[in-house]
Amino acid sequence: MSALLQLAARHATRYLDEIVDRAVAPTPEAVAALSAFDEAMPTQGHDAAATIDLLDRVGSPATMGMPGPRYFGFVIGGALPASLAANWLVGAWDQNSAYDNMTPSTARVEAVALRWMLDLLGLPPDCGGAFVTGATVANFTALAAARHAVLKRVGWNVEADGLFGAPPITVVVGNEVHASVIKALGMLGLGRTRLVRVPVDGQGRMRADLLPPASGPTIVCVQIGNVNTGAFDPLSAIAEHYAGSGAWLHVDGAFGLWAAVAPTRAAWVTGLARADSWATDAHKWLNVPYDSGVAIVRDPHALRAAMAITAEYLPADSERRNPCEYTPELSRRARGVEVWAALRSLGRDGLAELIERNCRQARRFGEALAAAGHAVLNEVVLNQVLVAFGDAAKTQRVMTALQAEGTCWCSGTVWQGKTAMRISVSSWATTDEDVERSVAAMLRVANQVG
Repeated sequence: MSALLQLAARHATRYLDEIVDRAVAPTPEAVAALSAFDEAMPTQGHDAAATIDLLDRVGSPATMGMPGPRYFGFVIGGALPASLAANWLVGAWDQNSAYDNMTPSTARVEAVALRWMLDLLGLPPDCGGAFVTGATVANFTALAAARHAVLKRVGWNVEADGLFGAPPITVVVGNEVHASVIKALGMLGLGRTRLVRVPVDGQGRMRADLLPPASGPTIVCVQIGNVNTGAFDPLSAIAEHYAGSGAWLHVDGAFGLWAAVAPTRAAWVTGLARADSWATDAHKWLNVPYDSGVAIVRDPHALRAAMAITAEYLPADSERRNPCEYTPELSRRARGVEVWAALRSLGRDGLAELIERNCRQARRFGEALAAAGHAVLNEVVLNQVLVAFGDAAKTQRVMTALQAEGTCWCSGTVWQGKTAMRISVSSWATTDEDVERSVAAMLRVANQVG
């Protein structure tokens, strides 16, 4: 075991050293070489070291350089050194972190990580929380608590009786609601299309002046950090509109929620603590390894009621915080330990500096591209930049050529009818030099593409 782990560590260390300078996207030859994995299931086992060597020799070159400093696609952060090392150690612990009395170490560390997050985000200290796989499941978990609470107020026990015959729930979303929220609502039986969609402004922000009134059990989904523009729904105005109505206010803040810790961005999330639940990704801007999402609910009893699990063989201890009572999973890895390691290694000031630096770097991208005559389509208020290099066809050609050129990697989008390249600056590893190298590559490729 020791020799095998050291072998994996050598491969991983070399990989991370090389990723700083290699092309971000894998070469076609590296992708073609993946055919080496297409073997029949072996009858006899292979040597473990040879298996790890094969995984590195064939698999590593065919990876996308997401942990590197110039990957700007899909709001993906790298893995901070402390969080990656914690991931390795937690993997060695191999704890099924479901119950405090079974895995006291990981349960305690996760509880501390949740407490630190509530403090950083300025949320009530007695909130309930769940460490889950990502924002989709974080939204699902928080909205399950919302479904429980709004139906309980009208005398319906949804966990016992389901939705058949239940009073209808009105779900209000902005017209640019993220797909993960739609998926979560569908999985909860609330429907993907039976939603009240509120028009948005030119930056994708929900129009508070066009909000419908609450009608019966109501859940309102607010977006903090539009996935295209980085814009924020007007949370305070929305909270004020529904104050006293009994509507449940849920915040989808997959990456934008972390703006709360940055002094120059915190004003965008004014009113955050007025919501009833929040969802975010730690593997985005907190830069911990995949998979890591967090659901937070003001009323921990609602969260626990929605996620409760009982069986005669399971331990019963109401005095302790048992993670499985707040999450969809019973068997689960202790992903919250990596959150704890990231927060402890950064500290409040380090996390704020990371968010501020990435926002400044995004602004630099926007200013440089606009100065060169390209159309920046959004107000760069956070870490997202949308740029068009002409019409849709040319923008697509530039983006494809840039991805092939290898200096950096950006994804595409169609936003409010316009085709654009999206630059998402989310990594702790991105330096100002990386930004300048990437800007130069973008301008060079744009000039070369007709």
